[in-house]
Amino acid sequence: MDFFNSMDISSSAMSAERTRMNLISSNIANANSTRTAEGGPYKRKDAVFTASPLAGTFSNALDQAKRGLSRVDVSAIVEDTSAPRIQYDPSHPDADEKGYVALPNVNVIEEMADMISATRTYEANVTAAQAAKSMAMKTLELGR
Repeated sequence: MDFFNSMDISSSAMSAERTRMNLISSNIANANSTRTAEGGPYKRKDAVFTASPLAGTFSNALDQAKRGLSRVDVSAIVEDTSAPRIQYDPSHPDADEKGYVALPNVNVIEEMADMISATRTYEANVTAAQAAKSMAMKTLELGR
């Protein structure tokens, strides 16, 4: 694996984790949003990651396929299909005739755990990119 492949793999992972972090932030921000443009409460969103081969020339693609090198891409952003939380609050403007309000299916504790996971994964990929850069710099120093 050369320097550019490792940087491409790490940067794709950082981009995917940044997308995941944005979705987590949106989920937390809308944890109490009872109205959306589609109608009804906000629905939790999550990213679907897909491993895909590194791009490049055909011969590089064959070589990388033999070595099993792949990058990560966000293939889709999906909405959680679980039912909304129901809470009794007859004073809420969106309460039904029985006094119940449909709230988003967002569990803030789970979102915080996902945020920690996304942050740690992002940091690990930053470290991997820095290690690849350091190795390349050490290699260049050999020519001195």
